[in-house]
Amino acid sequence: MIVAKLNQIKDSIPENVSVVAVSKTKPVNDIEQVYNSGHLDFGENKVQELCQKYEALPKDIRWHMIGHLQRNKVKYIAPFVHLIHGVDSERLLNEINKQGAKNNRVINVLLQIHIAEESTKFGFSYDEAETVLLNANALENVRINGLMGMASYTDNTIQLKREFQDLNNFYNKLQSTNNWTTLSMGMSNDYRLAVSLGSNMIRVGSLIFGSRN
Repeated sequence: MIVAKLNQIKDSIPENVSVVAVSKTKPVNDIEQVYNSGHLDFGENKVQELCQKYEALPKDIRWHMIGHLQRNKVKYIAPFVHLIHGVDSERLLNEINKQGAKNNRVINVLLQIHIAEESTKFGFSYDEAETVLLNANALENVRINGLMGMASYTDNTIQLKREFQDLNNFYNKLQSTNNWTTLSMGMSNDYRLAVSLGSNMIRVGSLIFGSRN
């Protein structure tokens, strides 16, 4: 059933769009079902739960840290994390670089841009992101793969379109000079709209695994 739901989502989007199956709060056997179907990308939003699942599950899973990440927790996921989605400060970027060096690896990240009209969401402004990018080349153990943005939680399609479109425009403006590959926008409730406006990575949880525990 879970796998059928995932395949339904994959069938509804272009082939170049990757799906991060958001498995937070879900048991290991649910993740195993999806993994056994050939899907490798899973997202968690809490460091402790991510580490526990990493230990319990096959090591070729690509783990995505999708939640707000505190600097003092980076060291726990630095040895294995595939992609950190929510880099929202220069200090966090520097810490990821430091822990990448300690683990002798380059850690892939996305800069989170604050596109929502809600103050509770995290992220750089567009101007702040441009400033951070000026210094990012000096970081040898971080690779900025692109951008991530979470739209406002609203049914107002016009507002959502504007937020996604603005981020897509910013991504396209800077993509070639930064060799970006990833624009992560869209979740269970708005992924179709996000994909139509340029997203090539979506994060879907409840539509695959059911509502969270």
